[in-house]
Formats: sequence, C-alpha cells, structure tokens
Amino acid sequence: MTTTPSIRPTGTSADAGALHALYSDWSAIIANTPDLTMRLFRSIFDEWHQPTREPEDVTYREETVGGVPGIWTLPIGADTSKVLLYTHGGGFAVGSASSHRKLAAHVAKALGVTAFVLDYRRAPEHPHPAQVQDGVAVFSALTERGIAPADITTIGDSAGGNLAVAIPLALREQGEPLPGGVIAFSPWLDMENSGETLVTNAGTEALVTVPLLEGMIAGVLAEGKIDPKTPLANPLYADFTGFPRLYINAGAAEALADNATRLAEKAQAAGVDVTLSVVEGMQHVFPILAGTAPEADDEIAAIAKWYRS
Repeated sequence: MTTTPSIRPTGTSADAGALHALYSDWSAIIANTPDLTMRLFRSIFDEWHQPTREPEDVTYREETVGGVPGIWTLPIGADTSKVLLYTHGGGFAVGSASSHRKLAAHVAKALGVTAFVLDYRRAPEHPHPAQVQDGVAVFSALTERGIAPADITTIGDSAGGNLAVAIPLALREQGEPLPGGVIAFSPWLDMENSGETLVTNAGTEALVTVPLLEGMIAGVLAEGKIDPKTPLANPLYADFTGFPRLYINAGAAEALADNATRLAEKAQAAGVDVTLSVVEGMQHVFPILAGTAPEADDEIAAIAKWYRS
C-alpha cells in the first residue's frame, strides 16, 4: 500500500512563532558575525532544544553504542525491544544529541518505544561518509544486542533526516537487513541546491538560505572532493527499490519543502509505502515544538498512528 502524498492545512498557533523567532535570531547572529568560529556556531545550534518542552515520565542515559556516543531516551513503560535510531539535524556540522534529546523523547513516548540519539561525527572535520558509517555502526550494534532489525526505525531531522534515509541505503549496499521503517522530518537531501522552494519560500523561511547550505555542503562533501550526486550523500539519486515504509514531513513555509516532496515522489515511484505530511505555515523541523505547539503534537500523534498501523 502506498499513501498518496497530501498537504495537511492547519492554522498557525501563536506558540509556533517561537521557532520562527529562534531561527530569526540565529540568522541575525550568523549574518552579523563574520568571524563566527565553528565552536560558537555549534553552541548557537545547541539552543535548538529551547522550543521543546521537557517530556514527562522520561529518563535519559548516556552510552556509547557501536563506538558512537549518544543519549538514550527511556519513556516509562516503553517497549525496550523497539528502538528509534535518531540522527539529529544541523547540516552535518552542528546540532547534537543534547539539542535533540527532548524531541526524540517526545516521539519515543508517543510510539511507546525507546530512542538512541547519536552524537555522530560531524563535518567538516569528518566529511561524508563518516556520518552514515556511524549510523550503520549503531544499527549493527543494536542488532548484535538482540534487537530485531524490523524493530528499529531510523529517524532524523534536516541533515539527520538525510541520514535516516541513507543508513538503510547503506545497509542494503552491504547486504544487511533493513530497519522496519524510516521517519524523516524536513529532510535535507539536495546537495546541489536545485530545489525550487529555495526560491519560492525564501520570503517565509526564517533560517535556511542558499549561502548557509553552500557552507554546509562544502563541509560534508570535503570542499568539492565528493560528488554531490553520490546517492548516500544525496538520496535523491538513490534507488529506492525494496526500501522500508517511509514517513516524511515538512513545513509548507520552509525553503527545503520540496526536498520532502521529491523524496516522496521518488520513493513512491519505486513502490515504497510512503506517507507525506506537509503542514501549512510551519517552519523547518517544526516537530521540535513538541509540547508547546499543537501543530507539533498533532504531527507526532499522526506518526504514532502510522507507526502502529
């Protein structure tokens, strides 16, 4: 079964404006700080958790899994035989397990499972495919612990949404079992900056710009040494035959909206069971508003319904 992609309209709540405000503040800092160091750049993006309310009845544990450090989110009463392998966003260069643990915990709690949020190696110090390799290492380590591959779901946002898609592709290349499902929040896939919504949504996007993406691309693709059409770096060039069931969402106001729609079209054409949710008025990675905005909570509830179906 393949779910036909559709745009889900919604009113924009006052609480949703908190994400726009945070992104606008970051954009101003980036624009007005020409000597911004990578350390400070990463510190700014570690504020990403601020719009997310701390979920109740969830504990956390730091651990290294498959050689990769990260944070477990452990909702009370969760099924520990099922795991979300969560890869955070941030252009492969910024963001962390700390910045995304609350979002991962909200999703894990709604689904009744646990989540492991990776602190994968970041660019530019570690260009592609280091991030994909770390995800594969964690997946393999989880299966070695007795977690069934079908009970693992790869999930991530922005660049982490790219990784959530690329990790199963890499596993397939290696002849390994695939996860049971994939969830991608506002996935950033296009390493060529060819999407039309980069232009058409420039007036409504609060964070993502072509220059920002160009810098991120240079870092992860080793200053042009890696082909931007490499399928594990740019899954828009991948073959999705036999890919797991896939849930994709995006905000209709964001500059990367058509990364989500193009992924859905490509996967659907390959026979993948695809669900696409594009929510009007929402910014990049709007589920990070979990616990503070109804749009985010409704989206996570829809994902939980999809997961159990």
